[in-house]
Amino acid sequence: MSPSIDYFSKLSSASNTTGDDSPQFHSPLSSPGSVSPVDGVYYNPRLSPANYLEGPLSFNPATRLRQMLARPGIVVAPGICDGISARCALEAGFTCLYQSGAATTASRLGQPDLAIATLNDFVGAAQMVCSLDPTVPVIADADTGFGGPAMIARTVTQYARAGVAALHIEDQVQTKRCGHLLGKQVVSREEFLSRVRAAVLARDSIPGESDFVIIARTDSAQVLGMEEAVTRLRMAADLGADVCFIEGVRTKELLESTVAALSPKPVLVNVISGGLTPSFTTQEAEAMGAKIIIFSLVSSVAMLHACRAAMQLLKKTGTDFTSAQGMDPKSFFEVMGTNSFNLLQR
Repeated sequence: MSPSIDYFSKLSSASNTTGDDSPQFHSPLSSPGSVSPVDGVYYNPRLSPANYLEGPLSFNPATRLRQMLARPGIVVAPGICDGISARCALEAGFTCLYQSGAATTASRLGQPDLAIATLNDFVGAAQMVCSLDPTVPVIADADTGFGGPAMIARTVTQYARAGVAALHIEDQVQTKRCGHLLGKQVVSREEFLSRVRAAVLARDSIPGESDFVIIARTDSAQVLGMEEAVTRLRMAADLGADVCFIEGVRTKELLESTVAALSPKPVLVNVISGGLTPSFTTQEAEAMGAKIIIFSLVSSVAMLHACRAAMQLLKKTGTDFTSAQGMDPKSFFEVMGTNSFNLLQR
């Protein structure tokens, strides 16, 4: 990993004097022709949203995601769990995908979302999904970063090399659980911010000036309250997080107040049917000011229902004729991209 510009550095290794347990940072960077940075706030003029407002959408997925975030309209990212669900999402016309940690753990390991999947599991899934259409941004769950600062840096570089456009990193303890389950535990504010800083520094160390997007997620709303959750995300934004994500926003009013409190940073909302957050539609979320909406388990739950019904029907009738719904192998493989391979044989 090549050294990056230090957009922020610790003021002191000792405890700060702000009255809380968060580290303080200042930014010494002053690039030619740019406004001098404000102390305590990450400053990288290259990544200003203003730089992504005009021009055609990039073929680089991270750059494309930044363009989508800078321009009007909400970014809708359905949760995918495997190659079939990713193909179906692309066929439906979605221009951004979300690799859910819960869905990845379920599809690859057949296990619940209880910190069972490893970095290699997540990266392997991401490599496959990103290869299907390398121009479509994939936002990927990175759980807690899979370790300390060094491991978080490795996570960022591994995700970026896999073709992922963005990841979110959270403040749960290492033995985390799904954000929509009760009984969550979170780390200290200081440890969460150290995770965000490690991710940002790792991104800025990627050769070639990477546009990789860092999303800071907090699960502290259900543990410590909304005020603490917003405070953590404000501090994460000051350290360079590009997008803010409070898990489990319970009401329309709370989402609107969160968006206002974190402005101008984009806010991501996660909708899971039956989860802590109401089943906002994309239109409702956009009206409330959210910039990204993800539907983490949309494919996983649908596939579970469909597969369960097909297996039960096969067991009962002795045939898969009904569950196939008239789809023959040729039609199935067309959804999987047969036509693009046929072009190579002409």
